[in-house]
Amino acid sequence: MATILLSSLGTIAQTPEIVYLWPGKVPGETKEKLPPVISESRNDNVLRYDEVTNPLLEVYKPEAGKNNGAGIIICPGGGYRILAYDKEGTEIATWLNKLGYTAFVLQYRIPNKQEGALQDAQRAIRIVRAKAAEWKIDPQKVGIMGFSAGGSLSARTTTGFTRKTYTPVDKADSLSCRPSFTMLIYPAYLDQGENRTLTPELRLTSDVPPVFIFETIDDPYGNSAIVMAQAMRDAKLPVEVHLLPEGGHGYGLRPGKRAAETWPLLAETWLRTVTGK
Repeated sequence: MATILLSSLGTIAQTPEIVYLWPGKVPGETKEKLPPVISESRNDNVLRYDEVTNPLLEVYKPEAGKNNGAGIIICPGGGYRILAYDKEGTEIATWLNKLGYTAFVLQYRIPNKQEGALQDAQRAIRIVRAKAAEWKIDPQKVGIMGFSAGGSLSARTTTGFTRKTYTPVDKADSLSCRPSFTMLIYPAYLDQGENRTLTPELRLTSDVPPVFIFETIDDPYGNSAIVMAQAMRDAKLPVEVHLLPEGGHGYGLRPGKRAAETWPLLAETWLRTVTGK
């Protein structure tokens, strides 16, 4: 099914709207605002960014008449060092558009700027809510999803929404940065606690929104998903988790692996449940 899924998506025809997150100085950033640096180190059909200093959202809208009123911010992975921008970003946006969701691909700061990335994710959610009427979405139905390190960022955003990470910039910052729902696809770095337990930063309060987790047993980062799911279960928080035996890591929704074929179908069903769309 993944072959059918990906071929049906095709390439992104629309030119995305660009929304820069920080109108003035980027908090904590020492470098000037420049376009993202494209990696030229590999030739494997993946668009990678090596550096982001001017974080932004690329806005991808569903076809007219298909907008279901929910929005999803996508966090590509890359170990907080690079962004696998098409495989775990724009291609995911195309899939979400087909389902009726407005998709926002987040260019968060890299390399090795975890605190800056969290600021970017929090700001992104607030901007989407502030401009919800313009994009014809419900501000109470703004979710986040991420892959690998983007899954780490999504989990940090999901559990750390009460933490004030930057000085407010404008009226958008009066809005909540709590995601309405979260999807973690082969997330990494969630088991950085003692003896590979839950990363201490991830505080599971009663206000944590519903979470969808997909993972494979043979993923070298697979313990992250298992630890997160168990912690949410113990905290009696809403979580749906799916484990497949094989698939490894970093497949996106490209054809060739059962995992890439499976998670979009499961996620679609879950999304319609949590959004009512």
